[in-house]
Amino acid sequence: MIEVHHLNNSRSQRILWLLEELELPYDVIPYQRDAATRLAPPALKTIHPLGKSPVIRDGGLVLAESGAIVEYLVGRYDNGRLAPARDFTSPDYLAYLHWLHFAEGSAMLPIMLRLYTGRLGDAGAPLRPRIESELQSHFGYMSAALADRDYFVANAFSAADIQLSFVLDAGARGPLQAYPNLVGLKQRLDARPAHHRAIARGGPYEIGR
Repeated sequence: MIEVHHLNNSRSQRILWLLEELELPYDVIPYQRDAATRLAPPALKTIHPLGKSPVIRDGGLVLAESGAIVEYLVGRYDNGRLAPARDFTSPDYLAYLHWLHFAEGSAMLPIMLRLYTGRLGDAGAPLRPRIESELQSHFGYMSAALADRDYFVANAFSAADIQLSFVLDAGARGPLQAYPNLVGLKQRLDARPAHHRAIARGGPYEIGR
């Protein structure tokens, strides 16, 4: 059975959600952040040297990195529901790849910089205008690409939307509110039954809330 090494209030919530959408059995191995530092506990390093989450174990395979885990689970276990057919001449498949990796490759950097500089108080002030500009650029790009559609890829729910959900959650108290179509997408994603089941398995989830 698949194991998910799950850190509370983290990216690993998306992997639980994906497994619920795939209707696969899995075990949750829970870890709690340090209440003071908000860092993952050292115990996570027993499964992967970086000590970060998500990490899955599937038989003899141990795999880290959200994008890689999503590609693995969808590629091995999905039946075509959560991703277009793997075809590098297909605009839909290329859009799927783009949005799947945009979430961590581009969108999360200014979000994390905003979080860290916010903890610096006045010392972080010189960086904030540039960070806010980058946030507006990335959320504006997402908003324009989504336009009036319900989902990013072929106007159908996909694993790319699950991957992007962490970006939407992290921006819920900030840049997201300026883009009504992204707010609507977040509401649609939050309403999915598999999303609720994943939270029930993983525990309270408070990113951006």
